[in-house]
Amino acid sequence: MNRKEDTAVIDEVLIQSEKDSNLTVPQIIAKYGYPVEVHHVTTADGYILQLHRIPYGKTCGPAEGKRVIYVQHGLLCDSSSYVLSGVNKSLAYLLADACYDVWLPNARGNTYSRRHVTLDPNVDKEAFWGYSFHEMGIYDLPANFDYILGLTGTDGLYYVGHSMGTTMFWICMSERPEYNSKIKLMSALAPIAHTEHMISPIRLIAPFSGQIKWLLKMVGLFEFMPSNAFLKLIGQQACDTTSPLQPICSNLMFVLCGFNPDQLDTSLLPTILGHLPAGASVRSVIHYAQGVLSGAFRQYDFGAKGNMDRYGQPTPPDYDLSKVTAPVAFYWGENDWLGTKPDTLRIAKLLPNIQRMFRVQDDLFNHLDFIMAKRIRELVNDRVLEFLGNFN
Repeated sequence: MNRKEDTAVIDEVLIQSEKDSNLTVPQIIAKYGYPVEVHHVTTADGYILQLHRIPYGKTCGPAEGKRVIYVQHGLLCDSSSYVLSGVNKSLAYLLADACYDVWLPNARGNTYSRRHVTLDPNVDKEAFWGYSFHEMGIYDLPANFDYILGLTGTDGLYYVGHSMGTTMFWICMSERPEYNSKIKLMSALAPIAHTEHMISPIRLIAPFSGQIKWLLKMVGLFEFMPSNAFLKLIGQQACDTTSPLQPICSNLMFVLCGFNPDQLDTSLLPTILGHLPAGASVRSVIHYAQGVLSGAFRQYDFGAKGNMDRYGQPTPPDYDLSKVTAPVAFYWGENDWLGTKPDTLRIAKLLPNIQRMFRVQDDLFNHLDFIMAKRIRELVNDRVLEFLGNFN
């Protein structure tokens, strides 16, 4: 059942004295003086998703007819991606103060959306975690869109996605093309579809993804990097600016996403690690790895027999990006090791309604910089807001 949750339970005294790393996203939003709502949406396949809403900002009060914007996080992230950089830099606050009705969803399986109508993620592991970003595209997005449009009464919404948040969008619009007409503009931050030219060491698992999938199934491991209080505590302590281990934290992030020390705000790391990683399915990670090998943007590969059973053909069908007719603006980084320049340009050529191709003006800008760079407002967020404001 879809519903709104009462947020009056937020203790204003408690949250003012707590570090952001120890607060939930709704508590963080309330701490900095913004209105916040918590909503729950149930998908057609039974996952219960939690959405966080900032209905208006400090400089733009409540009013009818606000532009609705949906801001989707990436892999291993949650709605905190758009609030952790602070009031003056984080995209969620900037959008709220620019008179948008801001919705921050949480993809199935992360810290806030770890529920199902019949399945327990800790007991029914194989069934609960048996999805990738494909299911997020065909189930999560449509369910959330329908709920938000129905609640607000608007005829369409703006969409911002980072990383996997863009992958989900391409899948939704290609597999459920009737939703294209509900999108006024899609702003793609570090877009990902094809992963053939991925530089990140993640590509090293690609040749062994089949064996890894089998091994993890044998040991009953279906969740990837779940939210864990002990690991978060260790991460926060080790990554503190006063810790001798802090450079290790920085380099671990760089080696996965690209090196850009000038944009890394080390003082923010303990806060970020209080919220991330937020958990994901193993299948989502393997799905990306499969794209490195195939060079294609296509549905999940279950093996020849599994593919025949599911798709009626030995290989998975490709996603048809020509069906993504919603207007799209691209924002990409030259030094992104996950969404590389060749793969980004390839996506852009296949999409029929590209409205903007914006290269971030920093030669070392990487994948995570889109949510945590020191100069994120100047380099990305102000550019996104400016184009949104001028787009007709």
